[in-house]
Amino acid sequence: MEYISTRGSAPALDFEGVTLAGLASDGGLYLPCEWPRFDADEIAAMAGLPYPELAARIMAPFVAGSLSDDELLTLCRAAYGRFAHAAVTPLVQLDQRQWLLELFHGPTLAFKDVALQLLGLMFEKFLARRGSNLTIIGATSGDTGSAAIDAVAGREGIDIFMLHPSGRVSDVQRRQMTTVRAPNVHNIAIEGSFDDAQRHVKRMFADTGMTSRFNIGAVNSINWARLMAQVVYYFAAGLQLGAPHRPIAFSVPTGNFGDVFAGYVAQRMGLPIARLIVATNVNDILHRALSEGDYSTGKLTPTATPSMDIQVSSNFERLLFDCGGRDGAALAQQMRAFEQTGAMRLTNAQREGASGLFTSARADAAEMARALRWAHEQAGQVIDPHTAVGLHAALASDLDPAIPIVTLATAHPAKFPDAVERATGVRPALPMRVGDIFAREEACSHLPGDYEAVRDFIAERATEAG
Repeated sequence: MEYISTRGSAPALDFEGVTLAGLASDGGLYLPCEWPRFDADEIAAMAGLPYPELAARIMAPFVAGSLSDDELLTLCRAAYGRFAHAAVTPLVQLDQRQWLLELFHGPTLAFKDVALQLLGLMFEKFLARRGSNLTIIGATSGDTGSAAIDAVAGREGIDIFMLHPSGRVSDVQRRQMTTVRAPNVHNIAIEGSFDDAQRHVKRMFADTGMTSRFNIGAVNSINWARLMAQVVYYFAAGLQLGAPHRPIAFSVPTGNFGDVFAGYVAQRMGLPIARLIVATNVNDILHRALSEGDYSTGKLTPTATPSMDIQVSSNFERLLFDCGGRDGAALAQQMRAFEQTGAMRLTNAQREGASGLFTSARADAAEMARALRWAHEQAGQVIDPHTAVGLHAALASDLDPAIPIVTLATAHPAKFPDAVERATGVRPALPMRVGDIFAREEACSHLPGDYEAVRDFIAERATEAG
């Protein structure tokens, strides 16, 4: 499988190459040159497979030429053997139509584990092949950081530098990063927002002074390998609810657009997805883009759903490229203008390409709290605030009632105990496997929000390329 950049001028790479590169050299994001597709009989034959076997079957076309079927299956079994539920991503029924897909049974209690446990193993395998090292630089609005750190802590040939916005992640999210004491782990709290942190990371990938000295890689969902692994749980849920003979809809709490884009990939691969509902909080750039064609940044509002407090959704570029005719040169010009002005109008082709599958909804704090209470009072389920934003959108959907709607439950409610308790009166407890997190010592460096301070900090501590 060969991969191309959304901006058209970076060299095409194989799967191993895009996994280690992360961001394309022209600033774009990598996508497969074509979408593999399963027919109805092939999808039906996947029913009942254990999750690691299903994952290997779904991902095999994407890794062709870089990993054998046996190598991929071995990695999947190792990655998903650490999950606390045998189904890895179990489905829970709320009522006759609404379902939850629980994605928080990994070691850091968030959906990011599903991809990052596998990505950490892939990094280690590819680096051992090459006899090289990797400097991972990432930005997190909460859950990516802890999941990435858990996945690579102590691994040979890898240093990880994770930026998070100071004071804008939950106590549990922060401690899941800062209490990991491994020599290759570096936590950085910066002044500013997640968007500021993400901007620093993207700039570093384009900084030749850094890229000439270090092999820089990414764990954010800009890395195709991470996004690829998220495609699997859409198939897992769909198969349990009757695919390929029955259409399914998904409501996805959305910040950086990676999780819901994985659903788009699943649909392109043949899964009968009737609708992908993009659920946002009041930082609603994606809702405005999909409903009005207006992709313009606004003032960031901190909320009880910090992982969605994002104004620039990096993976949206992948959708614009695929829906807009895969014209890399045109998209590069469009994205450069957006980066300069913070404003963009979607083209007619982009809007029409998205409208067949995507709708969107926005939830404010009161609507999020009502969804938390509905889940608890009507279905006996305690959910986290991000999941509640998705559930709000699912409950408001105008879809055919015969189509089941699956809301992605993206984090364990105990990661956000204050917001859950305010809405429901229930204070969720951390699972025993992470219950001592508040007794552990923290280690974190605090930096101002300017690029040069972050760059210099990393340059002084990273291992130079051999």
